[in-house]
Amino acid sequence: MWRIWLIFDPRRTLVALFTFLFVLALLIHFILLSTDRFNWLDGPRSQGAMAAPAAAAAPVAAPVAAPAAPAQ
Repeated sequence: MWRIWLIFDPRRTLVALFTFLFVLALLIHFILLSTDRFNWLDGPRSQGAMAAPAAAAAPVAAPVAAPAAPAQ
C-alpha cells in the first residue's frame, strides 16, 4: 500500500480530495436550500404550499346517497 504514494504525490492528492469534498458539500447544501422542506434560512416559501399536502392526505367522507323516491 505504501508504494502507491510513490506514484502519487500525497500533498497534491490530499488537496484534490479535500477540494472535491468541499465542492460536493457546497453542492448538497445549495440543493437543500432550494427546497421548501429543508431551507433553514427562509423556511417554507408560502403557507399554501405546506397546507396543500396536508389537506390532500386528510381522509374524505364518502358521499351520502339520496334516498330513493317512493314508487307511485
